[in-house]
Amino acid sequence: MAEAPPRRFLFLQGPISPFFAETGAGLRALGHAVHRINFCLGDRLFWRGPGAVDYRGREEDWPGFLGGFLEARRITDLVLLGEQRPLHRAAIALAKQRGIAVTVTDFGYLRPDWIVLEQDGMGAESRFPRAPEAIRALAAACPPADLAPCFQDDFATQARWDMAYHLASLLKWWPLAPFPHYRRFLLHHPVPAYLGTGLQLLRRGRETRRDAALLEALRGQGPLFLFAMQMETDYSVRAYSRFPDNDTAIAEVVASFARAAPATAHLLVKLHPLDPGLKRWRRRITRIATAAGVGPRVHFLGGALPADAAILACRGIITINSTLGIRALQLGRAVRVLGQAIYDVPGLAWQGVADDFWQEAPPPDPVLAGDFIRAIATCLQSRGVFYARPGLDAAVAATVRRLHLGLVGVPLPEPAG
Repeated sequence: MAEAPPRRFLFLQGPISPFFAETGAGLRALGHAVHRINFCLGDRLFWRGPGAVDYRGREEDWPGFLGGFLEARRITDLVLLGEQRPLHRAAIALAKQRGIAVTVTDFGYLRPDWIVLEQDGMGAESRFPRAPEAIRALAAACPPADLAPCFQDDFATQARWDMAYHLASLLKWWPLAPFPHYRRFLLHHPVPAYLGTGLQLLRRGRETRRDAALLEALRGQGPLFLFAMQMETDYSVRAYSRFPDNDTAIAEVVASFARAAPATAHLLVKLHPLDPGLKRWRRRITRIATAAGVGPRVHFLGGALPADAAILACRGIITINSTLGIRALQLGRAVRVLGQAIYDVPGLAWQGVADDFWQEAPPPDPVLAGDFIRAIATCLQSRGVFYARPGLDAAVAATVRRLHLGLVGVPLPEPAG
């Protein structure tokens, strides 16, 4: 790997995975200093190696603590997941005041086996260009994107690690968990959320058969449209849209559908695959649709049906800012974004009046969509996953390389040799 001047990295909360610990170890092996601040016992469980300290104070005291930490350790780079978590927002503001580089990671915009690394943030905070001509120019400098899956993640491992992290973090006063002021970033208590998710998984087979039969029954009756729900715990919903929850967004979309969609059209509302089912969505959506006068034309889909099957059955997709919108672009379907998203670009997503979408929205420009995918694959994405080998090894190696070379958000040079 090419030589780079040593830097001083600070890792905050990341994926619930050894990903950050192993990335830190890789950077340390290349001569960089690596530090970590834990906010809860779950953070401790997934960090191995030196350089970790615990933050045990209150949220209002965090900026003072971190400001001193950044200066004492002469931190040059801040790395985290979830840039809109309250402690992370404050950390990013302090880092920017001091000229410290901020790198944010998460599951990739492309799925299933990509991760993302961006400067400063994702969604509305992303530095990726929004102008079609800038995207085309960037894509011209990028190699073709190989989108064939290379790695497979492991949901069972993800579930085990997630449960270990969040259940451990409930322990605030136990002597081994001295984090009395830690506040969870989740909307729901983890115990009912896990029980609900388990029940949803048990129903998947039946739901998939039912939803496939519904799509078949609707085929040919009129144009279909899809609203793709997101997890309400997803910070991108709260941070990068005007909606406090899925209900509000669904009600707005159903009202527009009732006013302006063709009389023969049907709207499908699809649950996120990992929604814990703490809200009775089928009843809620039926109530919303009935109140709008379109009850027979609005249908609920569970989270088990493969996304591609639902997208391909539809003329257009509506979402707050889900990455499913990018998949719809790849499959040539019209997309409307309700919030802020990296793909809310003229020529890709609908830019017109909301009610006109149902009648007038064209499919995305296929050339621009190809350029967009090519550019994000090269500049923002790396192949790999967080929860299974060898994909985890690939994700760590790619992230270490980008951070070591200081090339986040730009095309990487080909490895030497």
